[in-house]
Parts: sequence; structure tokens; C-alpha cells
Amino acid sequence: MGRTIAGAVVGLAVAMAAIFLVEALATAISPPPPGLDLTNEADLARMVELATPAMKAMVVFGWLLASFVGGWVAAKISRSHRVAAAIVVGIGVVAGVILNATMLPHPLWMTVLGVALPIPLAWYAARLATPRATL
Repeated sequence: MGRTIAGAVVGLAVAMAAIFLVEALATAISPPPPGLDLTNEADLARMVELATPAMKAMVVFGWLLASFVGGWVAAKISRSHRVAAAIVVGIGVVAGVILNATMLPHPLWMTVLGVALPIPLAWYAARLATPRATL
């Protein structure tokens, strides 16, 4: 059970790092307009509104990549409950997407993809991380 908890915790940390890295890359490629204070919630909402569709797609990609990579790491660390550890990561990403969507106005397509896909991706990552029995 300890490895499962450790896997889920490390997987969540990896997922958060993946989201941070993809969003930092997206911001470097398409910086926010001058004068926006990213510590101000109203300015953050304005940045989401002004973001290009490609920038928004990159944010969604970050959520999905985070779920997959974090789920894979969680499954690799957890030997006996690989799928459960990975699903915890997927649920964590979904919770983050929902929290983010309640705080900042996102287009519906972003929220739908961010809620619908992380758990199946985490499950699939766990399946890939599970060794296959040899005959």
C-alpha cells in the first residue's frame, strides 16, 4: 500500500510539473499582452480571453500530457495497484481543471476535454506501464 500512495503522490507531482512546463512553454511562445499582472485574477481572466486557439490547445495538451505522464509514473512506482495509483493522478488533473474553470472563464471545449480525457489517459498509461506476462 505504501508504494501505491508514493506512486500517486509522485505521479501527481510529475503531472503538476508537466502542466507547469507546457504552460511556461506556451507563455514563452505567445507572451501575455504588456501591462497584464498575472497575479491579478481579473488580468488572468483577460489573458485567457485574449489567448489564441493554439495557446488554448497547448494548455489542454498540458493537462492531457500531465495525466498520461503522471499516471505512467504512478503506475511504475506502484507495483500492486498500478491502475488505482494512475487513476488518482487522472482525478487530480480533472479536479485541477474544474477548479481552474471555476476561477477563470475557459471556452467550453477546453473544460469538456479537460474533464473527459485525463482519467482514460491515466488508465491507458497504467496499462502501458504494466509488464506483460511472458509465455
